[in-house]
Amino acid sequence: MSELIDIEAAREFMRETLEKVDKDELVNIAGELQQKSHFLKKYLDESYLLGASQLEIENVFKTIFSTRRRVIDLMKTHDLDSLKQQIFTLLYGDNAIGARFQGFYDFIAVDLHSSIKSDMTGELLHFNAPEKYWMWSRWMWDPKNKTGALPLVASEGFDLSGQSVGETYVKVGKGVAFVHSVAEAAEFQFISRSLFGTDVFLSCVYVVYAYTVLRMRMTQEFNKVMPGLGEFSRRLLGVHRNRAAA
Repeated sequence: MSELIDIEAAREFMRETLEKVDKDELVNIAGELQQKSHFLKKYLDESYLLGASQLEIENVFKTIFSTRRRVIDLMKTHDLDSLKQQIFTLLYGDNAIGARFQGFYDFIAVDLHSSIKSDMTGELLHFNAPEKYWMWSRWMWDPKNKTGALPLVASEGFDLSGQSVGETYVKVGKGVAFVHSVAEAAEFQFISRSLFGTDVFLSCVYVVYAYTVLRMRMTQEFNKVMPGLGEFSRRLLGVHRNRAAA
């Protein structure tokens, strides 16, 4: 797997990250992802989900960065029982994961950007079973623009594009697995040995890249009000609000 990841590029992103933030803060962010997972698992548990209340399902969607402001639209547009059944099928159905991802993505009828629907679907899977499934957010891989954290550390020619949304999710998962497999060699395993450590690392890759682009494009005054790396990472991973409320 390691030949599919540019380890030197990954190390350089890690070095640049540690120029902007302490190691302990990255470890803390991984811990906050674990807390988010514990919170969601209460409501998404196989024995509990179908009996969950509307308020509990709303709370689930409020933890997802991309859907937080669209919760009312989601609940108005979908029958509660049908929505819970579709979430159940996504998380616990018998079909292959690509088909389940595609099925839930297609079910969401509210007028949401494609990337928001894929963010939501991936977060439900990942935070309910982080040892099995992965996130797919636009900052990780944007098929339209061919940008994101994954191609910044993947070797040239690594293919992340699929013929469907479900197929793309599977390919993103392979990319995340490859990055995770080089955590020690790329010097970011200290964050966490779980996949949450890889989530944090990839968010840092994107933030470092974004800082570089913004410095070139924006005014000095605008750059001064950009969030710090820790805050930026937490926003991407959907834990900034949870921390602020703590």
